[in-house]
This record gives sequence, structure tokens and C-alpha cells, in this order.
Amino acid sequence: MKTLIVIPTFFERENLSTLLPDLLSSVAGADLLIVDDGSSDGTQELLTELSAFDPRVHSLIRDQKQGLGRAYLAGFAWAVERDYEYVVQMDADHSHRTADLTNLLAQRGRADFIIGSRRVRGGGVRNWGSHRRFLSWAGNLYTRFFLGHRVADWTGGFNVWNIRVLKALLTDDILSQGFIFQVELKYRALKLNFSAIEVPIIFEERREGHSKMSFRIIAEALTQVWRLGSRLSHLSQ
Repeated sequence: MKTLIVIPTFFERENLSTLLPDLLSSVAGADLLIVDDGSSDGTQELLTELSAFDPRVHSLIRDQKQGLGRAYLAGFAWAVERDYEYVVQMDADHSHRTADLTNLLAQRGRADFIIGSRRVRGGGVRNWGSHRRFLSWAGNLYTRFFLGHRVADWTGGFNVWNIRVLKALLTDDILSQGFIFQVELKYRALKLNFSAIEVPIIFEERREGHSKMSFRIIAEALTQVWRLGSRLSHLSQ
């Protein structure tokens, strides 16, 4: 199964220097695409070195920061153009574990997209404070209730997509950015009658740098959930 792992980056050189060799040695047969938003920390030089060492490493360099959603959409379009069968969404900061990725990829034939879930039996988070745990739990519960689909982890960004799903999603304008982008992708796919399963993962707090998540960002994203449901009510179920 021809698979592409898409990793958006912005000033993630330190994390990439350990993550990419780990992926190359642990995940056989998958290519890597790093979508970088013009980082000036040596990320691009590192990618040049790694791509010379292993042809499975690819990069898509953009001139400036355009946001997580735009980065993923660019990666999805890159995968469609090159006839990949599956695409993985994955963070660069080691919060998504290579061990869990192996299990996610093993489930590829079971559904149209696979959600790496922190909120099903066997899943969880590490190194989060109680306030962040509560906000994440409440946000996912609220989203599940409002959008009406039995997904436990709406906001997670560790997912595997059949290319057929991404082709369908790319035919329409994705409205969201940030963390709500993950919700919109899942909701659109479910509204289009694609099937999903949730596979447990352990989410670990990033090793290097600072998390881009804040309570304000999450709270703002949750206020957009009801707008999302209203705007996408026209999609077939």
C-alpha cells in the first residue's frame, strides 16, 4: 500500500533531527513529506541532507507561515498528484509515537479513515496538567454531542486517510484553520458516508520547543463547532 506521511513544520529542526531517522528505520515502505512554512532554524538544510541520504524523504517548502490546515491541504494535494493510496497526518514534535503509527497503519483495510484516538480504551495522554485534560475532554464531548457522530477524539491530528477520502474532501473548500481543522476533516468525511474507526494511541507532550496549543486557541475553536455544523448541513449523509 503506497503510503505518505505528511508532517507540517514551523521551527521544528531539533525534533525532526530525531523523528525522521526513527520513522525511516521503523516504518518500512512509507514515504515522508515535510511541509515547512519557511522556517529559518536550519530545517530546510536538514531536509536536504536527509533526502540525499534516503529518497523517501520529500519536502514542500513554503515562503511563509500559512497555518496548519493549509499545510495539510498542500500535502494532501501533493499525495493525490503522485497516486499514493494512504496518507498519514502526524506532528513533528514526538507527541505522536512511532510505535502507535505502526498499529494505525496495520488497520488500513478496516475503514476509509483511521483516527488515532486518545479517548478510547487503551488510549490516553502523558504529561498534561489537569486543566488541559479537562478542557480537551470537555471539548471533545461537546463536539460529539453537537455534531451527532459517535467519534470520541475529534480534535486529534494523528490520522490515516484512504486517498479516496482526501480526493472527495479536496473538491470543496475546507473552511477551518488550527485545531478545528481536524474536526472539519472528520465531520466532512462522515457526512460523505466514509467509514471510520478509532484506534488507541498515547499522546505525549512535545519534547523540544513549546506547544502551540493554548486554552484560548482551544476555546476559540470550540465556538466554531456550531458554525461548522450549520455550514456543512448541505452535505449528504
